[in-house]
Amino acid sequence: MKGFYRQKKKSGIAKASSKKSSAPKSKPHASFTLGSDKEELLRQFDLNMAYGPCAGMTRLARWERASKLGMNPPQEIGALLKASNVRSQSLWDDRI
Repeated sequence: MKGFYRQKKKSGIAKASSKKSSAPKSKPHASFTLGSDKEELLRQFDLNMAYGPCAGMTRLARWERASKLGMNPPQEIGALLKASNVRSQSLWDDRI
């Protein structure tokens, strides 16, 4: 059975290892960087599944649907979506 599994011999002479990093440090993805407080509130809205799925619809459409179905979405989110220049697509729009 000893010959069945190949064993690697431990040698006494070790090669010098290189200290260089082979992979360069990458920048964080633009959508994962923290933006303003408005974007953080909208990100939390996207992650909250209590207001239904968000795939294939805009944030405003999701907020309006949740409001019509009596899920009581936050009024501040609705005001943000209707008034300011924020990204209309959900956090998951490009990833699904």
